[in-house]
Amino acid sequence: MAGAGGFVEADNAEAIIARIETKSSKIESLLKQYKPVEALKTALEGSPPKTLDERCKSANWIVVHRALMAIKDIEGMLNALDVEYYDILMKYLYRGLSTGDRPTCDQCLKIHEKLTDRAGLGCILRCLTDTINTV
Repeated sequence: MAGAGGFVEADNAEAIIARIETKSSKIESLLKQYKPVEALKTALEGSPPKTLDERCKSANWIVVHRALMAIKDIEGMLNALDVEYYDILMKYLYRGLSTGDRPTCDQCLKIHEKLTDRAGLGCILRCLTDTINTV
């Protein structure tokens, strides 16, 4: 059942995790086919999950992280990515920076720079002020 603000209650968290696992399989398949941009698009679809359950958010982060780390051509990725995904991507970049993991932070900073050039400072502000759709 939907809780306040359209969020899914904890008893449906298992269903969300099952969808994330299905998404993860699709992403792994795309990465094996050397299609990292399509993998990132797939990872960002339906993100962030409409739940307050941290297990779901962590599972989704792992999927997005896997796709993010496979990106080599950042400009090409941004050209292929729909503008509607920019704010969501920015949220995941900040989540990546919060890990403190050096390779993850390096990749997130590279993408952050190019994304900010493309989307502007408004993307950062929307990301930081949206307290409802947290990743």
